[in-house]
Amino acid sequence: MLKQSVLIVDDEPMTRDLLRLMLERAGFDISEAEDGIDALEKIRDSAPDAVILDVMMPHMDGITVCEILRREEATVNLPVVMLSARTHMDAVAKGLLAGATRYLSKPVSRQDLIQNLREVIAGIPSPETQMLREQLIRSQD
Repeated sequence: MLKQSVLIVDDEPMTRDLLRLMLERAGFDISEAEDGIDALEKIRDSAPDAVILDVMMPHMDGITVCEILRREEATVNLPVVMLSARTHMDAVAKGLLAGATRYLSKPVSRQDLIQNLREVIAGIPSPETQMLREQLIRSQD
């Protein structure tokens, strides 16, 4: 069985290292990007099975990256797990409306991260995320 590939996008090398170690032990094939511009290039070159995306990064933030991915045919359905220290409702709403599949807060437990990654790669929807996204869309109408 082929390993599922995950691109970790975060401007903090220590965060990338920690996430890589957690996910490699769980059997994922990991690649890394240090900002949004680097991430878009690597996604186009290697087509990962999922992306873990930080929100606050230099050059191009995670929200912008997610919006670009959702506009492009090749990546419109790519699972994107936003992982951020920004956890207030406005930040979560912004991430979900940009097209994030899931929005997790830092720090995240190894178990939660792996479970969420496996679910998004398998196409299993998160009832909480879906309900929140629907509420956000209704509130914009």
